[in-house]
Amino acid sequence: MANNNAIAVLGTGIMGAAMARNLLAAGMEVRVWNRSREKAEPLADDGATVADSPAEAAEGAGFVLTMLADTDAVTEAAGGEDGALSTLPGDGVWLQTSTVGLEGHEQLAVQAEEHGTIYVDAPVLGTKEPAEQGQLIVLASGPEEVQERCQPVFDAVGSKTLWLGPAGTGSRLKLVTNNWIVGLLGTLAETISLAEAVGVDPNQFLEVIEGGPLGVPYAQMKGQMMIEEEFPTSFSANLARKDANLVLQAAEANGLRLPLAEAAAEHFDEAINAGHGEETWPPSTRQPSPTTASPVGQPPGVREVRDNGLTYSRDLTYRKVVFYRKVVFFRRAGVSTQPFFMPRLFRQSANFLGNRVF
Repeated sequence: MANNNAIAVLGTGIMGAAMARNLLAAGMEVRVWNRSREKAEPLADDGATVADSPAEAAEGAGFVLTMLADTDAVTEAAGGEDGALSTLPGDGVWLQTSTVGLEGHEQLAVQAEEHGTIYVDAPVLGTKEPAEQGQLIVLASGPEEVQERCQPVFDAVGSKTLWLGPAGTGSRLKLVTNNWIVGLLGTLAETISLAEAVGVDPNQFLEVIEGGPLGVPYAQMKGQMMIEEEFPTSFSANLARKDANLVLQAAEANGLRLPLAEAAAEHFDEAINAGHGEETWPPSTRQPSPTTASPVGQPPGVREVRDNGLTYSRDLTYRKVVFYRKVVFFRRAGVSTQPFFMPRLFRQSANFLGNRVF
């Protein structure tokens, strides 16, 4: 018989660790496991039991919650050697909260069926801060008969739970929402940049859309961060690229092409291939303001122009200038792994450069 007050949390990165702490705060018995044990050990100070394997974490538990990077990681933790499903009681529930896409969901659903495990597909919306505050949105889908049992878990980690239907519906909606977020952030960053370029206070733009049919609270929050150049770490390029790929796979499988998502994925690849998949913003990419100093080694009299906090000079090659402008977009989008390359469809640098640099 499963202990409904006991839960095994597999994956204690930024999201999983925050969710585990909120489950502890809700009075649950929490066992945690992470492939790199050192990431799980700090949770022992909060009252969690650190397990040596997923199987050990899940033994006798009422729930297994997976929050891992991708389908392969979830598959191994759940059903691999010493996997959690080997010890989860027959009436235990697997809460799969990772973003794995449509194919990933189908693979994990089959794995659950093979082990006779109750499977709930429940990806979440939100990053570091909402996870820490227990303000995630849970997109739950699965058997109706376990909804009441699962609700205390979802209430501990989120502010809102949507029960959407059969397992897999949650993953479908998560892909749709992720694609919308990419488009919104790209357009917002473009609009803030355009306002600054033409001499408009970008705060006035946010004021125009606030409270009306064009206004989005998310745009107010992110737009202010862009204006103030506050870019807290919340997501990596590797994970963003993974999510973009899941969107493109789903679109292709249904005969749809998404040019903006394709462009974003292409430039994520460039950043990752350049070695920036897990890095934070490198200060060396910032250029000094022309009002304070000139770039090192710049010949006297070379024309400068400052755009979005970066200083360009005509001795820079076209590709370098485009690179610096792309950096600005991804910083403003709030993705932690920079420098990034802005999708061409979000920002055509040539028009601006032709008028203001060369």
